[in-house]
Amino acid sequence: MGNFSGTVTFITGASSGLGAALAREVAQQGGNVVLTARRQDRLESLATEIEKMDRRALAVACDVTQDGDLEQAVAKAIEMFGRIDYVVANAGFGVAGRFENLTMDDHRRQFETNVFGVLRTIQTTLQYLITSRGCLAIIGTVNSYMGLPRLSSYAMSKFAMHGLADSLRYELRPHGVSVVFIVPGFIETELRQVNRQGEYQPDAKDRIPRWLRLSAGKAARQIAKALFKRKREKIITFHAVAAVFLQRHVPGLVYMLISRFGMKSRRV
Repeated sequence: MGNFSGTVTFITGASSGLGAALAREVAQQGGNVVLTARRQDRLESLATEIEKMDRRALAVACDVTQDGDLEQAVAKAIEMFGRIDYVVANAGFGVAGRFENLTMDDHRRQFETNVFGVLRTIQTTLQYLITSRGCLAIIGTVNSYMGLPRLSSYAMSKFAMHGLADSLRYELRPHGVSVVFIVPGFIETELRQVNRQGEYQPDAKDRIPRWLRLSAGKAARQIAKALFKRKREKIITFHAVAAVFLQRHVPGLVYMLISRFGMKSRRV
């Protein structure tokens, strides 16, 4: 019997990266999964892979920025499984660029996915989480705690998720629903190959050194453990733990280091 035996986990952004890796991990631990994302072909391929583990998987094409898509996905999940025990609000991307080069449309696009997409996810699944006394996971980032040059829009959206998780934790506790805030560092995903329009660029080079990147599979195992144990927060990777610690305790040092070394990249 696995930790997720008999449960149903609803994951947004499940076509690649952390979302796909977490779906595999939950299935390996005995759980059934609802896979949502925009790329239906990838979802169906992942669903087939999971069904070979003798678990059930529902693949539903879903754009979290579109009203109605999540409602349809949740309706199909309830029709197939009758319940939802875990919800992972994972869909997101990053708008990068110096503030003076970003447009209001860039900021709106960022918030439509990273903020309003999460809100839609929670609103459409909340009644079922309350029924199951389940667990909600919101995927943040180190940028939920600290802003960096050329990431003002992304940091704003992720700071918002930190505040949302903290607030919901109080509100949902009386209903038996736990809220877990996930704070990944550098993970092997496609996130850094998505441009500011939200389009995947397969030929884009990942600027993060490979030695700093944790595999999505290893990150997924840590996330699954945090969900099962209903941790308040889980920071993933040593450098993420160090960055959050320093920002909390010696923000002046962090400011000095970023001012000295973080502004040397090209102007974009």
